[in-house]
Amino acid sequence: MKDELLWQILDGGLEDHLVCELIWERLGYLQAADLVWQAGPATPPEWSKAYPIAPDFIAERAPTVMLTRSIPTAYKQLLKEELGFKGYQINQLVPRLTRRATAVSWLLAWRKTKDGPVGSINK
Repeated sequence: MKDELLWQILDGGLEDHLVCELIWERLGYLQAADLVWQAGPATPPEWSKAYPIAPDFIAERAPTVMLTRSIPTAYKQLLKEELGFKGYQINQLVPRLTRRATAVSWLLAWRKTKDGPVGSINK
């Protein structure tokens, strides 16, 4: 995934469900025939136990808190270090945008730990 896509997420330009799909795929969730994303064999046990059905990281607080806690401490500043993200203005501090920042932070940490591209959605 290119940094441009990460900026699209931060700026609200990528649909919420596509942001979630990027994370679900990396957490090992699989899309079933009924289009519901469910924990798969590669889903970490703590995620499959807490969320057998993939959670909505943009709409729900609890899974976003879990996502934040799963980012290794060494990678907590990647938004600033790799993207130069300075944060949102005070009037932009709404759950949807702050959860998108968490999603990007997690994707950056995932990229760092996997030492490869984050994904292939090119929207």
